[in-house]
Amino acid sequence: MANTTQSAKRARQNERRFAVNKARRSRIRTYLRKVEEAIASGDQNAAQEALKAAQPELMRGVSKGVFHKNTASRKMSRLAHRVKTLG
Repeated sequence: MANTTQSAKRARQNERRFAVNKARRSRIRTYLRKVEEAIASGDQNAAQEALKAAQPELMRGVSKGVFHKNTASRKMSRLAHRVKTLG
């Protein structure tokens, strides 16, 4: 429980940021899952389109502080490599 008005405000802000970040992280995971599903189906064109759609979402997550830059780069690199090897 917050003891001061400052800590109470901080707790409210943290709850709000947590909700926003959770929604953003969920959205990014959805895009990544679509790429995974396209790769699993073996359709390279669909996988490339899904990857193109996922990349800006992932980088937006980096700029908003949801993911670390290297984490996002690693995920993109690995997905791109898997999409490339489909063909």
